[in-house]
Amino acid sequence: MPQLAGKEVGPIGFGLMGLTWRNTPCPQEQAFEAMRAALKNGCNCWNGGEFYGPPDYNSLVLLERYFSQYPEDADKVIISIKGGLNPKTHQIDASPENTRRTLDDSIAQLKGRKKLDLFEFGRRDPAVPMKLTFDVIDKEYVQTGKVGGISLSEVRAETIHEAVKHTKVLAVEVELSLFATEVLENGVAAACAEYGIPLIAYSPIGRGMLTGEFKKLDDVPRTRCYLVEQVEAIAKKKGCTPAQLAINWTRALSRRPGMPTIIPIPGATTVGRVEENSKLIDIEDEEMAQIDAILAKFTPAGERYPAAVATNT
Repeated sequence: MPQLAGKEVGPIGFGLMGLTWRNTPCPQEQAFEAMRAALKNGCNCWNGGEFYGPPDYNSLVLLERYFSQYPEDADKVIISIKGGLNPKTHQIDASPENTRRTLDDSIAQLKGRKKLDLFEFGRRDPAVPMKLTFDVIDKEYVQTGKVGGISLSEVRAETIHEAVKHTKVLAVEVELSLFATEVLENGVAAACAEYGIPLIAYSPIGRGMLTGEFKKLDDVPRTRCYLVEQVEAIAKKKGCTPAQLAINWTRALSRRPGMPTIIPIPGATTVGRVEENSKLIDIEDEEMAQIDAILAKFTPAGERYPAAVATNT
């Protein structure tokens, strides 16, 4: 079993973003059912955000309400929360003042129901030295027991190499899927492996591309149709769903030399989808080689985010 923040976690985690960050979130009871299903199926690494929804219904509000109803689950789960947006500028702000604000607000929203195990800024703030930010978190929150530790989000390799000089980094969250393999080649995965840091893979099913919801060419960029079709063919032969193949492919990468422990965190809003996503599938080396050959012929179209959104920070 993987270790995160000193505790054992399941090999597949659970992303909370979709439960609150959408125009019409699913009913709260449905969200609770999905969360309970995740825990039942061993997905006890939960990942959310202070800005995943409005202040009155973000991941922290949902978690507080969940643990209020199911207090026995609090010690069974590791929660990682990303924050750091300045509420006035809506930009990442790692100044000491906003660092304290985002952490104090996040802790307050949990109302003592659950300790904040991991905290990460959603992006690196280029305007503030990392040491200044980490010193505040370490001295005022980690060492006082308010927060379990520090993780990083959407960072480049150079940021990881610099961060470990100033603090103990417990996890690095980046996008990794069959559609987004950059971290395998740009030094991010290698840096995580070098320092023994688990890599938390968000959007492991390509932001829904492999859930079966895209049924026709108009739904999928043409350059991605080839990859979707090939993955579907391998999954059918293996007797699993394309999403299960994609999620477990990220796990299987951990077996390769020079790779860190990789924990995918697919999101879901229904019990059925949680159960599908949480199934462990063994992918043989021959199948991994087959997927390698497919990826070698695939060129992603466009960028992962709009130009205005910072990536690889």
